[in-house]
Amino acid sequence: MAVRGTRHPQLPLEVQLRDEATLENFLAVPAVRPLVSALQQQLEPGGEAMIFLYGPSGTGKSHLLQASCHLAGNRALYLPLADLCHYAPEDVLGGVEVLDLVCLDDLHCVVADQDWELALFNLYNRALQYNCKLLVAGDAAPRALALDLADLRSRLSWGIVYQLAQADDEEKANILRYRASRRGLLLPVEVARYIVNRAPRAMQSLLDLLDVLDKTSLAQQRALSIPFVKQVLGW
Repeated sequence: MAVRGTRHPQLPLEVQLRDEATLENFLAVPAVRPLVSALQQQLEPGGEAMIFLYGPSGTGKSHLLQASCHLAGNRALYLPLADLCHYAPEDVLGGVEVLDLVCLDDLHCVVADQDWELALFNLYNRALQYNCKLLVAGDAAPRALALDLADLRSRLSWGIVYQLAQADDEEKANILRYRASRRGLLLPVEVARYIVNRAPRAMQSLLDLLDVLDKTSLAQQRALSIPFVKQVLGW
């Protein structure tokens, strides 16, 4: 899987962005298109200061946060808090408000931690002062997060709060076909449905299988068919 590193201004680490995590690679069903439009416009004059996404794992939250970072270029920073929660919050969040966009993923991993909650509250206020836009994702809406700091819950609720729903099997098949087409692959609908019915249901697992099929199809110069999928995946 291809990645691009963005270096944190304070920490000696690189946060990885997947090259394929772009808005063009995100199949937006009609209900999600207003959100995609808001993300595209967030850095423009009048764009939302804060956008909060929530939903279960596998609904595309991390993809959209990384896609927004790709869109903003080197003036954006993606911070997966699930990986960074063991750092001191001031080391992670200090000074990032000078950027155009800060994307905070996995917010639920730092709730009920007083130091992190206060640091996030202070970041919100600094971001307003510096016109730094915030894009935040968690597993629940701000009102449902177990936050001790009521003022932080209030700040997180300002702007757009958008729920991302889990795709059903037909939508997952459509996503597979769309991502295949972006690679120049023809994935027939019956083959996509077969993969979804046989594979683990997690969307990232399905996309990982597509990556395997893509590479093997290219190496063997074979079309994507059910017999080919059975052979490659051992089904």
